[in-house]
Amino acid sequence: MSILTKIFGDPNAKYIKKLEPLIAEIRKLGARCEKMKDGEIRELAAGWKEKVKKGKTLDEILPEVFAATREAAKRKMGSGHFDVQMIGAEVLHQGKIAEMKTGEGKTSYAVSPAAALNAISGKGVHIVTVNDYLSRRDAAWIGAVYNALGLSVGIIVHEQAYLYDEEFSNEEFQDARLKKLKPCARQEAYAADITYGTNNEFGFDYLRDNMAREKSEKVQRGWNFAVIDEVDSILIDEARTPLIISAPAEEAGEKYQKFARLIPTLKEGGDYNIDEKMRAATLTDEGIKKMEELLGIKNIYTEKGVSEVHHIEQALKAHTLFQRDKDYVVKDGEIIIVDEFTGRLMYGRRYSEGLHQAIEAKEGVRVKQESVTMATITFQNYFRMYKKLAGMTGTAATEAEEFSKIYNLDVMVIPTNKPLIRIDQPDLIYKNEAAKFEAVIKDIKAKQEKGQPVLVGTISIEKNEFFSHLLNQEGIEHNILNAKNHLKEAAIIAEAGKKGKVTLATNMAGRGVDIKLGGEGASQEEYQAVKQLGGLYVIGTERHESRRIDNQLRGRSGRQGDPGESRFYVSTQDDLMRIFGSDRIGTIMGKLGLPDNVPIAHPMISKSLEAAQKKVEGHNFDIRKHLLEYDDVINKHREVIYRKRDRILDIYESMKSGEKVDKNSKFQITNAKQIPNSKLQNKENESFREMILENVEAEIEQVVSFHTQSDDETAWNIDEIYEVVDTIFPLPLEVRLKMDDIQKTAGDKAEDVRARDKLINYFIDLAHKVYDELVERINALADNDTPLSPSGDPPPKIGGEIKVKPMQQVEKMILLRSIDMLWVEHIDAMDHLRTGIGLRGYGQKDPLVEYKREAYQMFIQLNNNIQKQVAYSIFKVGLAPQGKEQRVINNKQELIFKGAEKTSNQESRIKNYGQDNVSVAKPAKIGAVSGTQIKEAPVESSRGGSAKKVGRNEPCPCGSGKKYKKCHGK
Repeated sequence: MSILTKIFGDPNAKYIKKLEPLIAEIRKLGARCEKMKDGEIRELAAGWKEKVKKGKTLDEILPEVFAATREAAKRKMGSGHFDVQMIGAEVLHQGKIAEMKTGEGKTSYAVSPAAALNAISGKGVHIVTVNDYLSRRDAAWIGAVYNALGLSVGIIVHEQAYLYDEEFSNEEFQDARLKKLKPCARQEAYAADITYGTNNEFGFDYLRDNMAREKSEKVQRGWNFAVIDEVDSILIDEARTPLIISAPAEEAGEKYQKFARLIPTLKEGGDYNIDEKMRAATLTDEGIKKMEELLGIKNIYTEKGVSEVHHIEQALKAHTLFQRDKDYVVKDGEIIIVDEFTGRLMYGRRYSEGLHQAIEAKEGVRVKQESVTMATITFQNYFRMYKKLAGMTGTAATEAEEFSKIYNLDVMVIPTNKPLIRIDQPDLIYKNEAAKFEAVIKDIKAKQEKGQPVLVGTISIEKNEFFSHLLNQEGIEHNILNAKNHLKEAAIIAEAGKKGKVTLATNMAGRGVDIKLGGEGASQEEYQAVKQLGGLYVIGTERHESRRIDNQLRGRSGRQGDPGESRFYVSTQDDLMRIFGSDRIGTIMGKLGLPDNVPIAHPMISKSLEAAQKKVEGHNFDIRKHLLEYDDVINKHREVIYRKRDRILDIYESMKSGEKVDKNSKFQITNAKQIPNSKLQNKENESFREMILENVEAEIEQVVSFHTQSDDETAWNIDEIYEVVDTIFPLPLEVRLKMDDIQKTAGDKAEDVRARDKLINYFIDLAHKVYDELVERINALADNDTPLSPSGDPPPKIGGEIKVKPMQQVEKMILLRSIDMLWVEHIDAMDHLRTGIGLRGYGQKDPLVEYKREAYQMFIQLNNNIQKQVAYSIFKVGLAPQGKEQRVINNKQELIFKGAEKTSNQESRIKNYGQDNVSVAKPAKIGAVSGTQIKEAPVESSRGGSAKKVGRNEPCPCGSGKKYKKCHGK
């Protein structure tokens, strides 16, 4: 206990005490609810929504809602809420984290009153779980309670969605409760009052929504209130795992296979160095020379480039830092990542930056194609979008600082319903692993002979299988639970509490399971027999680097006041002690001269172990905080770009419905300064025409201003202005003569400005005229035949009149495609910037400050490039006849959406809902009249720096080697 706590008291205890009057009021109202019929409770619930609409706050109706929820649970689930569960629900409603021990009813009971209360607002509540199974199970378990209160429940899982419907029978499931899950559209599940789903599904749906080409394709409706189950797992353990939607990139399989053969010839210490603490492996100068000899080259950097060195380093990392059956398993010819915190297989996830391919080459399985990122977000930034966020877990107090600093979430420890009587024995520390293993087996054997059930926790599949081998040698019957046989998890856990049972499990036994004494469905006699033996005995075979994981393992024992016992066995050769621990323990044991099989247990040793764990936790917190600081930069970019896309979709929707767009959502598509003489000035951006011409005007103003900077009007580059504007839209020859006349009016400085403005206005007037002619030409086709949208669907008709004209569809397509293609390039450019920015530290510069500065310049450039892309694309559009149909075509490869891949931790491949396949094309003009040659507009790189005009005699930026005027400057 700290000195401050001794002086001022425990703030957690004070908070819980303040809630006692509320709990008393809920009990009082609960007595009234007991006398109500089911229909009366439903009517009562309907009245809450009316009260909220009339201005009552949720806090004002909270006691009534909580009391009714408790009564509904009694009737539908057989038992109501304990007072401590109501305290947990209040903590969740206040937007805090509730730490509730295992078996205290977090998932099914504590969350339901808070979810029901917040669902009354009609803005939606998201309940976030760690896997699809739990999403379905939890929604099915508690769905009847929500239904009794007149609230609908949706479930979002991988490629499926459901609504809870008591009248429906789903033959897909064996469990009677799951049979009530009715398949539905994803939008319907999100439209429900309460929606269950995994963190991955919520995050990927957000990214997919922001790649949608129609508003109707979007599924989410906002981020009002989220309750995260196992909040520490999602917001801390997975905080370093970005969600990524990707598309196939270049093939590099042969390179990975070649380096997989060469790396084993290198020697640690001479050719490369390993830093296990930082998870880094680097080649020494000798190692680089050796690789150059093996590859038959003199200088790998000049002859092969940095990308070759990157592939080598990833291969080195795969061989030295990533171990089979610890970090990954090989299953069905694929590399499957093992979650280091849960021990579960992470199907569909892939390491990034070529590391996964390097591991595939190392293990001799097929090397899959690399990918390019289309959209990405971290869980940290996704969940911070919610207006109110809450969470629950059995272990959060040790990470309270991180929850507070990163997510502004306070942690409240909820008291147990019954006193915790589990005995946590002190750690036993051995000199080496062999002695520790021997002691563990001896302890297991003794407990089994006594009849006490034993749960043995290991930190990896490799150690799990090793202990299984040792137990088999001793003839000890046991069940083994790890990611390889996770399908049997429910059956194994159901037996783990039986008399004399030994269960050997990885960390996966620490989450979402409840081991009951005597086994699942045990009789009272069986339960009492195991209880008399001391309950479940938990053995930890080594300390995890996180205290939370150790506490989760311990938490399997001693549920709801049951007896239990736990003990950890540690050796000085364990990874935690070897990498992060001090040498003092090994030194002390050496000086004592104790035999290997004699352990020591001393408070100083325990403190040293805890200090090592705190050191790792602090180190990991710093990494997560550091990553967030960098991710916050691109997150701001993401928000702006996604708002632009939303605005475009809103305008298109208003065209279809005939309604005006909300003026509050107004924004400028172009990043250029206000054009003084714009014909669009003082107009609302309520149509695509205004958006498009804004970009065109800004580009014209930029081109003319750039080539008329000189005070000497004779130095103005009129030819260049003509040629560049001609690449935006076709100019007749007489325009050139008019330009000469305007130039002749220039003289002194004031006249120069007027002449410059005349040129700008002249081209803007021409642009409007040419654009209006283009619109008329394309829309004229509607008089003869119904035009098709790019998706092939005819425009909607309202009152017999086509509200969306063909050109409006083209405008939407140009705007979205320009943003999407350049956003993909921007993500890639930002990733490259971030990868190399750390080197700025050697120049005595703060890498984060430098990253923010350059990222800002790159974002300005991105907006300028979007402006250019729109301006240079729109006038190249035409309609090409295809039989009787008229379709908008593109003379180059389009960015289309088909089979887009998502990746979490770096690549998780799934189908993209409602979209086609992703292939990436460089920014290009969109479409042309068939048979017409089109000049490509000069599109500047989005990679950092301010916009620089390419001179006519400079090399073309496209990389062709030709002069710009002979290539894209034609």
